Amino acid sequence: MKNTITNGNTKLILLHPYILKQGNPNRLWLIGLVSVFAVASLLTLVYTRESFHATTTTTTTRITAAIKHHQQILPKSVMRALVHYAVNTNSTNHMSQTDIKQISDALKQCSSPCNFLVFGLTPETLLWNALNHYGRTVFIDENRYYAAYMEEKYPEIEAYDVQYTTKISELNELVTSFREQSHNECRPVQNLLFSDCKIGLNDLPNQLYELNWDVILVDGPRGYWPEGPGGISAIFTAGVLARSKKGGNHKTHVFVHNYNREVERVSSEEFLCKENLVKASKDLLAHYVLERVMDENGRQQFCRNHQQASS
Repeated sequence: MKNTITNGNTKLILLHPYILKQGNPNRLWLIGLVSVFAVASLLTLVYTRESFHATTTTTTTRITAAIKHHQQILPKSVMRALVHYAVNTNSTNHMSQTDIKQISDALKQCSSPCNFLVFGLTPETLLWNALNHYGRTVFIDENRYYAAYMEEKYPEIEAYDVQYTTKISELNELVTSFREQSHNECRPVQNLLFSDCKIGLNDLPNQLYELNWDVILVDGPRGYWPEGPGGISAIFTAGVLARSKKGGNHKTHVFVHNYNREVERVSSEEFLCKENLVKASKDLLAHYVLERVMDENGRQQFCRNHQQASS
């Protein structure tokens, strides 16, 4: 209710007291504002969830497509190896298919990524690196310029050069010296980095002496002449590295190529031992499996039968 009082041109409106009691205008405005904010928040949440779902779906689709695309692309090292062997299939220097398969089968036996040591940079270098794609493959060569060239041309190759001090013409003398020191400087289990054994390689990168090698291939150094280094030091070093493994699988596969040559055959029988010979493929590739050996006195030794190498 309202009462109007007229006084000349002026009107005075009086509100009845009960109207003032109907509610606080500020409170009504607050309720309205909160309602609008709640509706806006709800709409925003719905939109955001739909947008996030769409974005997530798109991202997942892209990742899945990228993985499938990556799986369809061969690693560069494998592609290089395929191209190399497609171009050089007629080379007479390649290892035979039978011998390559033996080494490949040994690499497959690794329960974890293989540590593969190769003495010699050969026509099979790219192949060995590709077959051991998920492991570590290290190449040792006597030619520092060729090792540098291979690393520059093929960045995935890890190669080091080493200086050999032995000579093929000194084979008998070196074997005699080894036998005299086989329980001392030339013992079968040791860190060659600190050894003075004449036929041991002690100038490799330090880290290589600490690795547990699963497979070792001796296909170098080159040398068919009396003054050439031959495989004496490489085979001895392979035998020590194989027997000096720490932890894990203590067995190491050691392959010696060109086993038909006297220096490789004599060195293999002396340092790797006939008792460990698994197979000799047409006298070109010998396959040994090595682990630590103790004699009856608990001393470490190369061969159980000491007379076998000289027989």
